[in-house]
Amino acid sequence: MEITLDNIKALLFGVAIGDALGVPVEFTQRAFLKANPVVGMREYGTHNQPKGTFSDDSSLTFCLAEVLTQKFSLEAIAQNFIQWYKSGYWAVGGKLFDIGIATRLSISNLMNGVVPDLAGGMTEDSNGNGSLMRIAPLVFYLKDKKVDERFMITKQVSSITHRHIRSVIACFYYVEFARKILEGQDKFKAYHNTQLIVSDLLSSYPILSEEISRYNRLLKEDIYTLDEDRIQSSGYVIHTLEASIWSILTTNSYEEAVLKAVNLGSDTDTTAAVTGGLAGLIYGFDSIPTDWINTIAKRTEIEDLAIRLKQKI
Repeated sequence: MEITLDNIKALLFGVAIGDALGVPVEFTQRAFLKANPVVGMREYGTHNQPKGTFSDDSSLTFCLAEVLTQKFSLEAIAQNFIQWYKSGYWAVGGKLFDIGIATRLSISNLMNGVVPDLAGGMTEDSNGNGSLMRIAPLVFYLKDKKVDERFMITKQVSSITHRHIRSVIACFYYVEFARKILEGQDKFKAYHNTQLIVSDLLSSYPILSEEISRYNRLLKEDIYTLDEDRIQSSGYVIHTLEASIWSILTTNSYEEAVLKAVNLGSDTDTTAAVTGGLAGLIYGFDSIPTDWINTIAKRTEIEDLAIRLKQKI
């Protein structure tokens, strides 16, 4: 599978710009955004940040992508996460302003010597979207690997912060969808083929059927036929994945997809970041509004990261 520089830039900028669109209105209710929709980059708001500021979603995405420019290593990913937490590596202005509870706890575990794939939370209440939000670049590393290996590596990378099978399934679903897009499939064909691949893979592992059934709307149904009021956009990993796939399948451009995701409200930055990675791949880097690209923080650094990643893969 051939990966182009455009693919990489589209994914990386797609995540960061979706994230930055959502940062100023994070935690805002859907009803308010219906009356006052986000239509472009805003400044200040919830976290009092300048226009174009991305959050931990993108910072940790770039921490993962950095490792993929070298030799893949869970330990290297973990060390990048620690450096982000301790010294603001890949954070805008070198400062953290948003971090999930589960991610904070897992990084504490890493700093205390826990091995990376055992650092993440394993309990049912450890199923926030903190591993899903950063998983997108992994598709470039997994592109030519067999499905069992893709699943196991995705499981390991998710487990650095989120080890519960529910979070692992979400990450695997997302990466498989992205992989189908990279193969050149249109988004609806990619959706239905992802349903088949993920369902087949999960059936071959000793995973509780009740865990798999939590994904029925994404694995067995046409989620794009659902009305907006049936789509939730909290920080729960299944809500984020459903909202992102729904936003992709009910729109026709990068701009439309990420704005639809943001205006669902609640965990706006993560929903739009997760949506933005896929939308970037689907529509290409040139589809992202130029003024948004020019506004995003660390634009030059993101472009350099994309170039270095292309040289490696």
